Amino acid sequence: MAWCAREWEGEVSHYSAAVSWDRGDAPFVDKRYSRAHIWHFDGGAVVRASSSPEAVPVPYSDPSGVDPEEAFVAALASCHMLWFLSIAAKNGFCVQAYRDNAVGTLAANSRGKLCMTGVNLRPHAVFTSAKVPSPEAVDAMHEEAHQECYLANSVVTRLTTTPTFAIA
Repeated sequence: MAWCAREWEGEVSHYSAAVSWDRGDAPFVDKRYSRAHIWHFDGGAVVRASSSPEAVPVPYSDPSGVDPEEAFVAALASCHMLWFLSIAAKNGFCVQAYRDNAVGTLAANSRGKLCMTGVNLRPHAVFTSAKVPSPEAVDAMHEEAHQECYLANSVVTRLTTTPTFAIA
């Protein structure tokens, strides 16, 4: 068994995040309260979070915080990247750098409810020239990453990938 791929065989893993928010002295019932809050993750990571300024105007949202919509897009892009890197390594391709400017679309679904209807991953991988993948190999690795990504397998959001690559 490879160290980076776990055989599940019925095992269950649990992941947690703590979210904290305090009203302060805002009246609250008039809806004039801060949506800024904090995400706490294992290992000590702390992230400033807030509602999106597109959904709740400043000063009731904090534009410097990560909003749940951005986090959703980032989580999908990160999961895809981690799988892609492991697949490239397994195939003997050395990735020098990887960037993704992913974009999510929030719109009404068929029931008229707002949801993240689509996320377009736009990864750009830079490979070293030691062993160069073909464009077809890059596409195949991205498809495999999509098929293996835990988060992609967990959502109904339409995911598309528009990859590019270069050789260093």
